Amino acid sequence: MKHIEIYMLEKMPDYLKPIESIWQPSDFLPDASRDTFFDEVKELQESARGLSYDLVAVLIGDTITEEALPTYESWLSMVEGVSTDEEGGWMKWNRHWTAEENRHGDLLNKYLYLSGRVNMRMMEVSTQYLIADGFDIGTGADPYRNFIYTSFQELATNISHRRVASSAKRDGDALLSKMCGVIASDEARHAKAYIDFIRKVFEIDPNEAMIAFEDMMRKKIVMPAHFLREVGLKVGQTFGHFTDAAQRLGIYTAVDYVDILKDLLVEWSIESMTDLNGAGEKARDYLVKLPDRLLRVADRMKNPMLEYKFSWING
Repeated sequence: MKHIEIYMLEKMPDYLKPIESIWQPSDFLPDASRDTFFDEVKELQESARGLSYDLVAVLIGDTITEEALPTYESWLSMVEGVSTDEEGGWMKWNRHWTAEENRHGDLLNKYLYLSGRVNMRMMEVSTQYLIADGFDIGTGADPYRNFIYTSFQELATNISHRRVASSAKRDGDALLSKMCGVIASDEARHAKAYIDFIRKVFEIDPNEAMIAFEDMMRKKIVMPAHFLREVGLKVGQTFGHFTDAAQRLGIYTAVDYVDILKDLLVEWSIESMTDLNGAGEKARDYLVKLPDRLLRVADRMKNPMLEYKFSWING
């Protein structure tokens, strides 16, 4: 981690944008200081009215996931090998990455508030629950497992936001489409960063990196919102309904999970990796065969048709 920290500091400008020039939520939202504010809000609400119920549910779930940023920042700071030196490279990365991610929840939360379609109190309660409940993603404090997880997860959030953007455009909401598009672009940049960090790990410590990758895929990559719940429900009880809505719309599916795995196998040149010990070779062989096995499972999965009434959505 100390060795990679030097490389990461050099690459930070490639993966994070200057604060002065990157987009901010106010670039997209109605400006309350202008005389046209109420007209702009009315126009926003008219566009939001055309969004399907499932799409609003997925958008809210994505927003709550983004709003649970305090959990992710504190989790990354506890990864083994991340120096607690405030001026150290990993802490600097963590703060700057958090600062970019923080804009996502701000933007989507304000949009949902203005849309008039959301019971904001119910949504806010779910957000507070998710932060208070934390998460258990099976990585412990291990840096290899944590950055394999973030590589996978940033690709997954990119897909989700990008697909919501496409669905919003089809439903006639060009503003929401544009907002989710710029968020997806951020997630793609962040994914490239974590993928690059792990690529360096494979160069330095291929056997342990391979075993960590295998271990994460055997456990299955859980989403950061897997503890999602509403008022009166137990931890995690709402998450399945959220993922059902995403699956029905094709926002994020079991096939997408497999496609991300395939992308990572290529990015890290897993199949062609040699000079491994016995455990490393066994882990590599498992990973190379895994996509086909998961696709067979995905093909047998039925699209969830049972709709659910979320407390977050008005009407």
